[in-house]
Amino acid sequence: MTQEDKQLLLQNLCARLPYKPKIQWDCTDYDLLALENCEPILARIIDNRPYSYAISKPLEEIKPYLRPMSSMTEEEREEYNKLVGQVLLPDYAAKLIDWLNAHHFDFRNLIERGLAIEVTKENNPYKD
Repeated sequence: MTQEDKQLLLQNLCARLPYKPKIQWDCTDYDLLALENCEPILARIIDNRPYSYAISKPLEEIKPYLRPMSSMTEEEREEYNKLVGQVLLPDYAAKLIDWLNAHHFDFRNLIERGLAIEVTKENNPYKD
């Protein structure tokens, strides 16, 4: 992983922490709890099997689950377009970014860079 990729992943995950991103480490899904700003940067993850405990893993070893922009539902597309139309108003750029993060959209192309895992119907850790 290049330093640029590492920085992009770190920035992306930091912004997503309030929205409980799911990540994969060693072929297993986890909840991302926090990021530890040390060297190396560590991701604190929650293992819920059979009881809950936190473990730390290097940032380079985890991948978040993200949705491609093309996976928006019609309802989401309408809400997205409404926010995009207001992006020049104060605070609306931040609201748009927050909305994209809350819905786990990959608006920074982490999937195609190999830094994230694409959420699909068959592979969706966010479904209830």
